[in-house]
Amino acid sequence: MICSTCGKPFDARADARFCSGRCRVAHHRGATIPLAMRRLPRWVRYSAKKAPLTTTGWPASSTNPSTWTTYEAARADDHGIGFGFVLNGDGIAAIDLDHCLTDGVLEPWAREIVDACEGTYVEVSPSGTGLHIFGRGTVGQGRRMNGIEVYDRGRYFTVTGRRFEGAPKRLGNLSGVIASLT
Repeated sequence: MICSTCGKPFDARADARFCSGRCRVAHHRGATIPLAMRRLPRWVRYSAKKAPLTTTGWPASSTNPSTWTTYEAARADDHGIGFGFVLNGDGIAAIDLDHCLTDGVLEPWAREIVDACEGTYVEVSPSGTGLHIFGRGTVGQGRRMNGIEVYDRGRYFTVTGRRFEGAPKRLGNLSGVIASLT
């Protein structure tokens, strides 16, 4: 099992969602995810293999809005192991930094990117070894290079709500960073 709050694996009964009372309380106390994302009906659940799911457990699509739901519905549902946000080209972009955290320490190459993204929401990925950066920007054709992915449409990103280093709960401008990465 993977904790819905901290993303760490734990052993418990089959329907458990949290590794501890602390994680359960943190989950229910309030969202750390930016309101600009929470208010949009672009949420899905995801499976252990990171395949997007609807709240009925059927496959979802990152390009078919009829398979998406609200933040509240996705958060409350128990299909799959977590929830994610769909990017649809409306100006919200995301950067995925894979394998950039080692024992909680950020790799130097990733530190440069995170520092350039000051003022926007950054969270730890479900694995605990990567970061997801959400903000405002346009990418067009998505990019994947050297452990870095940049998208603004046709994809969904898993969302944990585990803010990295006290990142703000808002979407900042990523245009300059996106331009430097693409």
